[in-house]
Amino acid sequence: MITTFLYVSAAYGAGESSAAPYSGGGNGILDMVAHAGPMVKFIMLMLLGLSVACWCVILLKFLLLRRARKESDQFIELFRQRKGYAGLYRDCQALEESHVAQIFRVGYAELNRLSKSLESKSLQEIKVNPEVLLENVERAIVGATTSERQRFERFLPLLATTGSTAPFIGLFGTVWGIMTSFQEIGLKGAANLAVVAPGISEALVATAMGLAAAIPAVVAYNHFSNRIRNVENEMSHFSADFLNMLKRDLIRRGRQEEVVLDQSRFAMQD
Repeated sequence: MITTFLYVSAAYGAGESSAAPYSGGGNGILDMVAHAGPMVKFIMLMLLGLSVACWCVILLKFLLLRRARKESDQFIELFRQRKGYAGLYRDCQALEESHVAQIFRVGYAELNRLSKSLESKSLQEIKVNPEVLLENVERAIVGATTSERQRFERFLPLLATTGSTAPFIGLFGTVWGIMTSFQEIGLKGAANLAVVAPGISEALVATAMGLAAAIPAVVAYNHFSNRIRNVENEMSHFSADFLNMLKRDLIRRGRQEEVVLDQSRFAMQD
């Protein structure tokens, strides 16, 4: 047993001494990237581009949602202190990023347009029944809600795509690099650690870059999806409150007009 162990050790030492040493120039990540094959370098460049694009989207979405949150809080304060829809409409024109302000602007613009149309056509039946008027306003608000949601969700598919595909792209680069390493091993005729390790370590950098691109993308996608879901809920709640307030105002205005008409009839009869 001891004789066999000594023989194997001597053979392994002879194999190591006959192997060509790795002249990579260092053990850093940059050295491993520099000595990787052309295909692995192309995959690393692709992953780097995806990572940079994802971080740009993350930064832009963070700034967009923060501005939208700040301006929406300002609009809610204006909405609670409002003295009239027309004044509130003028005051919220500067709040361009606010999703709630946009819902109000679209709803008020549609209401104003329909009111002018009704005055020109003198449709008394629609004036008495505000439900017909509110249906058009509600459809406009639903369209504005969809547009705002699409605005906030823009470029989010890039994060989802990167999070789901980047690890596999990196794995492909690793597999390709290992295949190349084994081909070099076959050409050199040596299979010890000094020959195998450098090529495999260079190939594994692709997998590491794939994970480095995928993990932030997945975390950011889940975070922004949750925040956009909250934004959509805020728009839905505000839309319901705004429509209820419009309905109460239209009903009260209709009753006031009926009172004025009745008073004018009595005056004419007298």
